[in-house]
Amino acid sequence: MLNNAIFFVLMLGTSLLLKGQIPNNDLKAYQTARQGIVLLGNESGLLPLQGLDTLRPLLVSAGLGTDNVLYQTLNAYQPTAYMELEAGEEAEIVWPVGHWTADPNVVIFAVNTESPALQQIDWATVLMSEGVSSINCFFGRGAFLAYLPASPNQIFSESTSPWAQSLVAQALFGAIKLDQRLAESISEVYPEGSGITLNPIGRLAFAPPSALEMNTELLLDSIRSIVEEGRLYGAYPGAQVLVAKSGTIVYHETFGYHSDQILTPVRKTDLYDLASVTKVSSALAALMRWYGKEEFELDAPLSQYYPAATGSNKADLTFRDMLAHQAGLRPWIPYWQNTLRGNGRYPWSRRYDPARTNDYRFRWRTFRRDSSGRFPIYVADDLWLHRRYPKPIVKAILKSPLEEKVQYRYSGLLFYLLPQIVAQQSGQDYETYLKETFYRPLGAHTITYNPLRYFARSRIIPTERDSFFRMTDLHGYVHDEGAAMMGGVSANAGLFANAYDLAKLWQMYLNGGTYAGQSYIDSTAVAEFTRCQFCDTGNRRGLGFDKPLIEYDPATSSVAAAASPASFGHSGYTGTFVWADPETELLYLFLSNRVYPTRANRVIYTRNIRPRIHAAIYKALGEE
Repeated sequence: MLNNAIFFVLMLGTSLLLKGQIPNNDLKAYQTARQGIVLLGNESGLLPLQGLDTLRPLLVSAGLGTDNVLYQTLNAYQPTAYMELEAGEEAEIVWPVGHWTADPNVVIFAVNTESPALQQIDWATVLMSEGVSSINCFFGRGAFLAYLPASPNQIFSESTSPWAQSLVAQALFGAIKLDQRLAESISEVYPEGSGITLNPIGRLAFAPPSALEMNTELLLDSIRSIVEEGRLYGAYPGAQVLVAKSGTIVYHETFGYHSDQILTPVRKTDLYDLASVTKVSSALAALMRWYGKEEFELDAPLSQYYPAATGSNKADLTFRDMLAHQAGLRPWIPYWQNTLRGNGRYPWSRRYDPARTNDYRFRWRTFRRDSSGRFPIYVADDLWLHRRYPKPIVKAILKSPLEEKVQYRYSGLLFYLLPQIVAQQSGQDYETYLKETFYRPLGAHTITYNPLRYFARSRIIPTERDSFFRMTDLHGYVHDEGAAMMGGVSANAGLFANAYDLAKLWQMYLNGGTYAGQSYIDSTAVAEFTRCQFCDTGNRRGLGFDKPLIEYDPATSSVAAAASPASFGHSGYTGTFVWADPETELLYLFLSNRVYPTRANRVIYTRNIRPRIHAAIYKALGEE
């Protein structure tokens, strides 16, 4: 175990605390910090750190203070265990809950050399086991530097500032280039001119907006003003907003609280229900990957990849038409209402009452109030679905009538079938395939279905007070009723994530299918799926992805007028939104719980919150 592998006997005095500090938007502070970082050793090319699907880093911090910026930034790239060396106490590891608890396979040792406590460490008692790679990060020009030993993997930073800590973490993960040399000697081992170059591999970096030639004051003030206006008018209890330019995050802030009942401030690490952003962040990535490998045909009929559709009126519908929302499919089916006794089985059948709410009078083999072997699918604390009921959901989709006139009409029905198609094509469980192929290698570890399996409820934003079906607060469980009845797993809705991790997936899209030196999707596939498919008939959509209106209308557009025709994205019913623009290299994410406490709340639309923020971002870039 790790405790046998790494042992610290520590007698530290007062640490120089930096708790709660974050990098500011001072360009000079950023540039000064960056110019003062030198890579002194990189044995066997350990840096930049790669293989995020198996990487388990531990940060051992001395003199930087708890909750330091180095730790925060490391966690933005990869869940990191943490050990703070404090006075007179045996150090304990804080594990990244919900991610991993196995022994770390790389140790990052970070020291503030200006801390007066360092002289009280008996360095001979710091023992590292063989087989665990380590990286030393030294901050500041304290007296300790004179005794700095040679090390295979070592980074020196002139400054202890928040930006210095952030940039060191960025360098460790290959987000920025290191090419500085020591301006003067720091020890006998490292004389003037020491240093080696570390090239970036293309992970998202962090910098102030002005470093990317954006108007910092305009960007910050505009976004804050609009988001707070939304809160004032009750559009949502809280939100996360992230903006990236040319692969660098220039803005990421949180606002408000989890809910009007849970007055916990929204944190950058909190997870939101993505709703229909799931459509373009889950199974669609698999279809793009296979299309790029010529293993999937867009113009093939549904029955080719989903044999159960054979003989139905959906059998010959092409994936291109369905993904572009012009195959004549119904927008949605309220599956849960089909389970109520006395109601018609389908919305198109007689005696179907779309206004019915849950009176707990269910048909046989649908719902029960308690779980059992036959009713194992959790939908609410007192609502458990029959193990075979997902099959009637598929049956309803296949039996549903088609629109007589083929035209653009948004529909989520295909996305209920895609998980089974992905599982059949990949030979893996659907969720396992997505996590192993995309999310974990990207370092996007919070993107998940059914988040309560992995994360504490306190890290998940509540979504709605359901007053007509589940009769409870939806907190950690998918908002979409159909996805809930599929066990929380659907390509229509169901994913949860924070803005950091969702940005990694979408930066990969924006890069044309690559991220951090790894190819996930061929660029031709990304180009095909994100282009307008049927503009000549007035349908703006790509394949799965939404696109700007063909003719901009400020009254109906969900994006800024400045968004290019090449841009793409999607919105989510719960108050989420993501948009990428290849021409300006802009990425914009907005996560909120606008349906809390009720989905009847439409303030986010009436006050145009999301498109106004989008417009402010372009304005800060100099685009009108």
